[in-house]
Amino acid sequence: MTGLTLEQANAIIAAALRRSAQKGYKPMAVVVLDAAGHLKAAQRQDGASMFRVDIATGKAWAAVGMDASSRTLAQRAKDNPNFFVTLAATAQGRFLPQTGAVLIKDAACAVLGAVGASGGTGDEDEEICIAGVTETGLQAG
Repeated sequence: MTGLTLEQANAIIAAALRRSAQKGYKPMAVVVLDAAGHLKAAQRQDGASMFRVDIATGKAWAAVGMDASSRTLAQRAKDNPNFFVTLAATAQGRFLPQTGAVLIKDAACAVLGAVGASGGTGDEDEEICIAGVTETGLQAG
């Protein structure tokens, strides 16, 4: 596989939002970035606040930039807060190490990008991201 396609990105978002609806979560925004951190697709449900897309993007951008889920990054930030404050400043505010984003990997475990969500708790955001990736036939990391 050469890279994440728009069709895959849209399928990830659709599956994530389906999971959110099944669970009865608050309105969400879901963002998919490619392996270089560029926007591939984004959706914000009716009723989701104006910050949701930006937060979801920051979570996904951090994940793809550091090659780790945002849950892992949140833990690392607790252990080394000064470094992560510096990363956020270096990234001009785009770096958000908070639970709610996972890597998107192909069958060979190559990173294709990341998906981030915002609107629920960090656990809810992460859950729908994982569902979006796995239901699309890719691997969440």
